[in-house]
Amino acid sequence: MTVGYLSEDQTARYGRFAGEPSVQELEEFFRLDTVALEQAAAKRRPHNRLGWAVQWGTVRMLGTSMSAPAEVPPGVAEFVAEQLGIDDPSCLKLYPERLPTQHEHAREIRRLLKIRDFEDGDLALREYIAGRVWVSNEGLRALFDRAVTWLLRNRVRDLAASEE
Repeated sequence: MTVGYLSEDQTARYGRFAGEPSVQELEEFFRLDTVALEQAAAKRRPHNRLGWAVQWGTVRMLGTSMSAPAEVPPGVAEFVAEQLGIDDPSCLKLYPERLPTQHEHAREIRRLLKIRDFEDGDLALREYIAGRVWVSNEGLRALFDRAVTWLLRNRVRDLAASEE
């Protein structure tokens, strides 16, 4: 997919954190509910509990799993670790040791959050973007941002998400 029309800012922030999330964003996306707390608690090691919970919030906020969950902003790891009773959020750096674990967690989170594969939402997204093109004069950059928002709102895993 050609993305040369995207601004540097769009490219830099797509599927990534654009800095530390605000307190409101931490509360909205990384506050663990009862089910998430139970799922995280079922993991054996602290770094796996923290890694799972960070991925859960990341999927909720960004719509995709991170290829390197240990690289989340420090405030995210601290916020989530506190909820899990983990004293040392830096243990998250151990999470990438076993890549299959991250992939298992990502699949589990997608099932839990009812995230659909891109193929399941592709036609609806195309219809939405075609409608925007028909009724507006938005450029490619604005349409890209609308598509990303649509994917998040409709819980569709984006095509660019890493394969787990």
